[in-house]
Amino acid sequence: MDSTRRTLLRSGALAALVPAGVLAGTRPTAAAPPPRRDPFTLGVASGDPAPDGFVIWTRLAPDPLVDTGLGGMPARDHRVGWQVATDERFRHVVRAGVATARPANAHAVHVEVGGLRPGREYFYRFRLASWLSPTGRSLTTPGAGAPVSSLAMAFVSCSSYQHGYFTAYRHLAEERPDVILHLGDYQYEGPANNGQRSHLGGETVTLADYRRRYAQYKTDPDLQAAHGVAPWLPVWDDHELDNNYAGELSEKPAEQGAFLQRRADAYRAYYGNVPLRRRSVPRGIDLQLYRRVSWGSLASFHMLDTRQYRDDQACGDGYRECPDAFAPGRSLPGWEQERWLLEGFRDSRATWDVLGQQVFFGRRDSNADPAVEQVSMDAWDGYDASRQRLINGMETSGVRNPVVVTGDVHAHWASEVYRNQDEPDSGTVASEFVTSSITTGGDGYDKADGQHPWAAYNPNLQFWTNLRGYVSTTITPSEMTVDYRCVTQVTSPGSPVFTRARFVVEDAVRGMQQTLDAPLVGAAGARRSAPSDEQIIEDTLREETGRPGG
Repeated sequence: MDSTRRTLLRSGALAALVPAGVLAGTRPTAAAPPPRRDPFTLGVASGDPAPDGFVIWTRLAPDPLVDTGLGGMPARDHRVGWQVATDERFRHVVRAGVATARPANAHAVHVEVGGLRPGREYFYRFRLASWLSPTGRSLTTPGAGAPVSSLAMAFVSCSSYQHGYFTAYRHLAEERPDVILHLGDYQYEGPANNGQRSHLGGETVTLADYRRRYAQYKTDPDLQAAHGVAPWLPVWDDHELDNNYAGELSEKPAEQGAFLQRRADAYRAYYGNVPLRRRSVPRGIDLQLYRRVSWGSLASFHMLDTRQYRDDQACGDGYRECPDAFAPGRSLPGWEQERWLLEGFRDSRATWDVLGQQVFFGRRDSNADPAVEQVSMDAWDGYDASRQRLINGMETSGVRNPVVVTGDVHAHWASEVYRNQDEPDSGTVASEFVTSSITTGGDGYDKADGQHPWAAYNPNLQFWTNLRGYVSTTITPSEMTVDYRCVTQVTSPGSPVFTRARFVVEDAVRGMQQTLDAPLVGAAGARRSAPSDEQIIEDTLREETGRPGG
């Protein structure tokens, strides 16, 4: 939806289509005094689509950046009208109602819309008194087992407000995909660091802190555009709470005493700011996030939570040579979630099974010496037996086309997943596609051959670029096409976007084929071409083991 259209939808001309204070087919709002300023400053969103509906979300915040985290709303309930229609001008409203925005939830509204038709496009909006929200677009999924000719799916990760502008979100919105997977690090918990755009306040540790940080991110118009154009399937990683935390353990032992309360507050703020269903309402320190969404017979999305249930990182954080990383009793997603995923593999009849998850799945040994293996303790390399159980499950269950999509590491990567990670000749079981960050790490760089130095001794690594961006895919019954979309810079707004590389995975054929290679090196707008291999490795280690954006 272009900006002109969005502006029109918010204008008084459209507001005149329905009486002030009520949306057609809804009850009037309660008697609480309406806000004097626009309460829809954080936009709208939808998510968790099903054949009969989806979640629609908004949060009332006329003064979104106040340090209370309550968005400038009075401590009273407000009744918010909502509508879902088959057309953008709401001539054909098919569902409508009233939801209560409560101060205990920072006046967030989650509506689980039902009774819709499968495989359809819909539009939705909210109203409070005379204030009308932007209009959002969403889709229902096709019915169970229904044939699907094509699906446009995109995935994103790692948007540090301080490291640059969210231009990539704007370009993603312009593509109008059918569904968007957010794979973690939606926001960053660190204090203001005088970056490109500075965080408000110190490190987020309280409920009010997290709520204001989300509000600061969600006032960004490019992020709002991406939320408003398609349903999202969001999952978190670490920075929604605390860098590299593991289960109930803080990154820093000195902060452990207050960590569980911090976790409860962070999870509560997360739920309040993303379009999740009631099953994900936090209960103390717990939030049910892993879930499965099917797109007819074409695809099944297994959305994982690789942070909340994991065993602690072996040998601390960073890249290390660590025998404990191979201990059979350790799990990254936790044993219950492992069983859930393996059951999903066994039950799947989809053409494509997509694992939406956070940290690098395939092998990345950072040491060229074959006698020394130094891998990331925070990724699946640090939980080798857990990864092997899932790889074995893909094979024994007969999953037709397993694909892993990943965030976290602030660069685009493509990697094959071998039956045995130490033996490339053991055969490819799945392909992994990793998205770069939206902004984290600031302006990146490109390398003409698209190869990270580690590829020389990690044959599974097929492609890499340090440019920022997102990944767009087109999934059909015969193939999955993967486009690595890149912006030339993030430190200035409005950077153009281009496809750096394209890969294709054919149905029932293990492994990827590269069909486009379009390096940016030397092109106008690029910050710089790639430095030395030594500097690339140093940059990779710093990005993945430090506190970027924090």
